[in-house]
Amino acid sequence: MPDTPPNDPTAGLLAALAAGPDNPALARLVVDACLGAADAAALGRALDLSGPALLADPAQRDAALALLLRAGDDARALAVAAPDSAAALFAQARLKLGEGARDDARALYQRAIALNPALEDAALASELSGKVISLAAARRPSPGPGAQTSIANDDTDADDVVRLLQPAQARIDFAQVGGLDEVKQQIRRRIVTPFLKPSLFERFKRRSGGGILMYGPPGCGKTLLARATAGECGARFFNVAITDVLDMYIGESERKLHAIFETARRQAPAVVFFDEVEAIGGKRQHSREAGAAKLVSQFLTELDGFAQNNSGVLILGATNVPWAVDAAFRRPGRFDRVLFVPPPDEPARRTILQLLLRERPQADGIDAGELARLTSGYSGADLGHLVETAVDEAIEESIEQGREAPLTMQHLRTALKDTRATTLEWLTTARNHARYANQGGQYDEVLDFLKRHGAG
Repeated sequence: MPDTPPNDPTAGLLAALAAGPDNPALARLVVDACLGAADAAALGRALDLSGPALLADPAQRDAALALLLRAGDDARALAVAAPDSAAALFAQARLKLGEGARDDARALYQRAIALNPALEDAALASELSGKVISLAAARRPSPGPGAQTSIANDDTDADDVVRLLQPAQARIDFAQVGGLDEVKQQIRRRIVTPFLKPSLFERFKRRSGGGILMYGPPGCGKTLLARATAGECGARFFNVAITDVLDMYIGESERKLHAIFETARRQAPAVVFFDEVEAIGGKRQHSREAGAAKLVSQFLTELDGFAQNNSGVLILGATNVPWAVDAAFRRPGRFDRVLFVPPPDEPARRTILQLLLRERPQADGIDAGELARLTSGYSGADLGHLVETAVDEAIEESIEQGREAPLTMQHLRTALKDTRATTLEWLTTARNHARYANQGGQYDEVLDFLKRHGAG
């Protein structure tokens, strides 16, 4: 048996199993320990000792299969799974793909998903369809800002002219977004999972689609969350600038908006993100111009189109002033899910600071926990400004000394004097709307946040 790491909690049990591989009670203990630690490698060693008989208990076998498949241990999963079961077919599909038999692998994968839609794997499906060279290639960050995709202002109907005004950015996921755990969980449940496993949702007659509208103070991560959502889905990210939609000529804004949606449909899978959505989706009764009302109507029409034909396209919107957005956007099939993105709490600020400080030259003794305590009310952007201000001090010191002066806690304490929280003004305004204009409980999340932080 291979040596087990000295701190491996399963080491003693594996040693006992090596001495008595036919002990059913011991086998159950070993499997429970491996599953509890989510240790696929230890489970594999145990299977090598006792064989498939190790998993005599059906519940343990199902959990072990899921663990082995997640770890990519397809050979052992195939040995454990029942013949022609969904798990066995899924493992065979990946093994066949590794051998270069793409057609056989595709047929096996389709049979597996038909039996168990929960096994659906978007990256594997893309590779089987030939859209990517390999799973590893599919997960590589997108190219830098050299090439860019865009939507033309002058000829938005031409299929060969696609101009997205934002340069391509490296792909990120939720692991690179500090804090906001509740919001990420809701997005994962409401958007990412239906996107990655559409067959499972179809089986339950649960329609995926619609969109999510995020609101909260400026600088709290709404755009970053949208980019991370695209990364979690493995989708192209369209960051639509309001200037790409609004036009002084009658009818042009509506035409540009339609072109954006059509481009997203053609280039699915895609996440289309509208920041400052109130600029093109403001309340029509407050508009003095007929053109603004027509643009809102066009936006609603496009969203309704997605409710019927939204395959591979997700719509996210963000606003700092949700009370200015037309109520029609909240109806089912449009922005029917509204999420409050609050200022980060202390643990989230600590995580954000750790991410911001990572890979920078720094001295020992920087205490992210202390900084988090001193920055109550700071947004993620405020924390970024704090770190950048401190970095400027360190760079200036390096220039003066002629050598690299690492970032220190003193630099950060000095920077604290030059920065301030920018969320307080927004929270004051939001509190008034939540108290006096909270129709249907749409701002209950704001009230809950204010009560938890003693500002309700």
